[in-house]
Amino acid sequence: MYWPDETRRQALAACQHGQSNASVARSLGVPKGTVAWWLHQDRAARDALPGLRRSTCHRCDGDDLDEAAYAYLLGLYLGDGHIVRPRQHRVHNLTIACSDTWPGLIDAAEAAMRAVLPYNAVCRVQARGCTSVKVYSRHLPCLFPQHGPGKKHDRPILLADWQRQVTHTHNWCLIRGLFHSDGSRTHNWAQRTTDGEQRRHEYIRYEFTNRSADIRDIYTGTLDRLGVEWRTRSRRDGVHTVSVARRASVALMDEHVGAKY
Repeated sequence: MYWPDETRRQALAACQHGQSNASVARSLGVPKGTVAWWLHQDRAARDALPGLRRSTCHRCDGDDLDEAAYAYLLGLYLGDGHIVRPRQHRVHNLTIACSDTWPGLIDAAEAAMRAVLPYNAVCRVQARGCTSVKVYSRHLPCLFPQHGPGKKHDRPILLADWQRQVTHTHNWCLIRGLFHSDGSRTHNWAQRTTDGEQRRHEYIRYEFTNRSADIRDIYTGTLDRLGVEWRTRSRRDGVHTVSVARRASVALMDEHVGAKY
């Protein structure tokens, strides 16, 4: 049966304003399947059909990569991220666990995921005191070749040549991602005796703690390239912390990283 163009336009306009296919069909006296077909044709004309936009991959297809966003997301992944493929899903998902104490970091993680994988589904999953930011893509193992079985600190974590090129161009983005995952900016003080008088000395310290020696090496190697002085402190339980406390180096970290937010 032929339907006037005006009826079709009215149906599309109503659907775009949030009405269901069924309600639009009832109001216009049109079969529900016809309304669905009109929507399909309209989306196809706008190149907006689900699944038509392929998942982008810098490695497989040579697609453009937002390198600054990728370097930041890589830092988040190396710190608090993990990639899994549950049995019920067809593709992998990357999850970045973020404390609700830092809502700005949650927004930054989501923005980075959308910039690196603009055609993929990104969502937030709320838990008690924590928000997991997730992105789904079959290309995650391509973009993050560090993915593998087991915990990251129990296996080698080495950057691929193309990752090193990206991170060497965007050193601060990588440092920011690593710090936002496993770092803290603390206000410290110490007492010193000068000329027989005790004086209080206050200073800022940036600390980064990760069990993986390889990930700590990535962090400290990047600090070296940026001219940031650091030291490592080790605890009895084997946990190592990279500390930045020199005034000039703290100033660099404040300028390019800053406190969590």
